[in-house]
Amino acid sequence: MGILGNILWFIFGGFAAGLSWVIAGIGWCITIIGIPIGLQCFKFAGLAFFPFGKEVTYGGGAMSLIANIFWLLLTGIPMAIADVVWGCILCITIIGIPFGKQFFKLAKLSLMPFGATVA
Repeated sequence: MGILGNILWFIFGGFAAGLSWVIAGIGWCITIIGIPIGLQCFKFAGLAFFPFGKEVTYGGGAMSLIANIFWLLLTGIPMAIADVVWGCILCITIIGIPFGKQFFKLAKLSLMPFGATVA
C-alpha cells in the first residue's frame, strides 16, 4: 500500500497538505529568529507529501517545549484544525479511511512538531 497510497495521497490531498507546511516554513524563515522553526516545517513537508510507510515518534526537551508553544500559538492550531476537518471528511467513506488516518497523523504533528522525528 505504501507506493500506491503515496501516489494517490499526493494527487488527492497530499500536495495541499505538504504545501501548507512549505508555506508555513517560508513564513517562519522570513524572520531571523524563526529560521529553525521554518527548517523543521520543510522537514515535515516531505512527510506531508508522502506519509504512507512513515511513523512519527515524539520526544524532546525544554527547547522543544518552548518552540512547540510558539508554534502552537502562531501556526499550529489552524493547520491542525484543517487536518482534522479533512480527516473527518475522508473517513466518511470506506475508501477514504486510510487517507483520513494520515490527516489525523498530520494533525497531531501540527500540534507538536518539535522534538518529533520521522522514521
